[in-house]
This record gives sequence, C-alpha cells and structure tokens, in this order.
Amino acid sequence: MWTSENRSKYDRSKLRYPSDLTDEEWSIVGPLIPDAKGGGNKRTVDVRAVLDGVMYILSTGCQWAALPKDLPPRSTVNDYLRRWDEDRTLDRIHHALYVLCREQAGREASPTAAIIDSQSVKSAEKGGPCIDPSGYDAGKKIKGKKRHVLVDTQGLLMQAIIHAADIQDRDGGVLLMGSLFGLYPFLLKLYADGGYQGANFQAGLRTTCRQINLEIVKRSELRNFVVLPKRWIVERTIAWLNRCRRLAKDWECL
Repeated sequence: MWTSENRSKYDRSKLRYPSDLTDEEWSIVGPLIPDAKGGGNKRTVDVRAVLDGVMYILSTGCQWAALPKDLPPRSTVNDYLRRWDEDRTLDRIHHALYVLCREQAGREASPTAAIIDSQSVKSAEKGGPCIDPSGYDAGKKIKGKKRHVLVDTQGLLMQAIIHAADIQDRDGGVLLMGSLFGLYPFLLKLYADGGYQGANFQAGLRTTCRQINLEIVKRSELRNFVVLPKRWIVERTIAWLNRCRRLAKDWECL
C-alpha cells in the first residue's frame, strides 16, 4: 500500500530510466529467464538490459526505432520479447509475481473469486485485414481489438486474451475462461456484468470450468453514478492498464 512511510521504497528517480528494473526486482525475475541454448558461442547479450528495453517500450509507448542507444538494439529486444512470448517465459514471470503479491497480502496463492470484463481499443493504421484482422464494436463505436481480462478481488491480473472487437463479451468470455487450463483450481465464483447474461456463456462456462458459479452484477437503476460491488475492481485494473502507454492503442501487427 502507498503510504508516506514506504514512499522511498518506490522511488525510481535514481535509476537510469524509471522503467529500469531495480536490483531487488531483478533478483526475482532473473532466475525465471531461460538459459542460453547449448552449443555454439556463449551468450553475449545482457538479458537484464534486454528486459529494461522491453519495460521502456511498454511504459513510454515509443516506437521501436526510438529505443535509446544505451539499451540493446531494437532488433535484439524485439527478438527476445517474441521468444519469451512463444516459450511462455512471460507467463511464468507473471504467475510467479502474481503468487508473490498474493502471499505478501496474506492471501492464498490461488483465488476463489474473480471478476471478468473487456475493453475495446482502437487499432493503428497498419497491415490490413489479411495481416492483422480487427473488428468493429458497435456498442463502443470502436474499430480494433478487445482485451478480455480476469482479475481477483484485489484487482491483480489473472489472465488476459486479445481478440477482434466484434466478438461479443459472452463469446470472448468463454475463450478467456477456456484458456485457464486448471491454472486456478480453487476458483469457485465469477462476477460479471450484463454482457455475460444468457445461456451461451453459462453453457460455455459449464464446459470449461464446471465448478465456477456465475453472478451477474446488474447496473443500478438510478441515474446517478453508483459504485457497483465487485465490478469496480476490474474497472480499476483496466485503468491501471491504460497508464501503460503502449496499451493506449493497438500498435502491433502480432
């Protein structure tokens, strides 16, 4: 929790860039980075510097060509990022940090309740439908992609998928829950908004996660703004994601 007593703990003014990893952060993430493949020459790339480059891109939202010269070349950073995505290194890092945050908060590693929601994001001018197909969300009037996220009651991200914006929440929600593959075995309760009502989502939920009970948190009938139970948590998480400038728009072709 952010307090005046622990403000110095989060001070990043002495780092080269605010997005750089501290020694404490690297001690947690570093062991999760896979070793170089056997055979051939030894790895000469500083993996910590590569990860600093990835964090710089994500936090600032700059172009790959605008990566500072004191970081590894953009081709190296991009290559490692794609490699870590393909071999699920990023997933392992996220899950390890997620469990650590849960333990520090005095919670069990696997949550029992979660909240689901989606966010539509505009696509940049790129590629075309044959390279990077996008859809049109008629409700939000946005042409692009849709992020489907699952968070726990603390707002920590549990799982996320990306799909075209024209896929309805009830269909994308089934895809999201089907991607868990038993990752959270003690998950019993799922909170959602009215977009997940109907037999289609409930049937898909029974197929992918039989033990989970769905509860629809309906919008208040009052015209005034009212904080909805549980749903405000996932909305706050989406706001956290929006502070990552790379996520303000769908820039990538992959």
